[in-house]
Amino acid sequence: MKYSMLLAALVTMLGLAACDKTTVAPPATAPVVIVPGPAGPTGATGSTGATGSTGSTGSTVAVPGPTGATGATGSAGYDGAQGATGSKGSTGATGSAGYDGATGATGATGAEGTKGDTGKTGGDTVVIVPAK
Repeated sequence: MKYSMLLAALVTMLGLAACDKTTVAPPATAPVVIVPGPAGPTGATGSTGATGSTGSTGSTVAVPGPTGATGATGSAGYDGAQGATGSKGSTGATGSAGYDGATGATGATGAEGTKGDTGKTGGDTVVIVPAK
């Protein structure tokens, strides 16, 4: 009995090993679509870069080349804008007084009037003669 139990276990194990096992694959998962989220805050400004090295000096020419031709004459400049109107001048001086005009000639003597009647008075009439 000692070996029978061991033999039965061995046969069972071989029987199970000989069976065709179907491998169960997990169902295919849907592809994960990664959607980007909102943009994060702007990062800090980076530090200033190092200064570049100085370029090498160009070679010196022992004999300079000939002088270049004279350039063309430039075009005429634009006319300037019209200046502002000047301010009004001051009033002129008053002229001197004019000369007195010439005096007219004395007029001719008038005709003699008719004589009045003798003995009559002139009545109450008062005649005022202006002074010269």
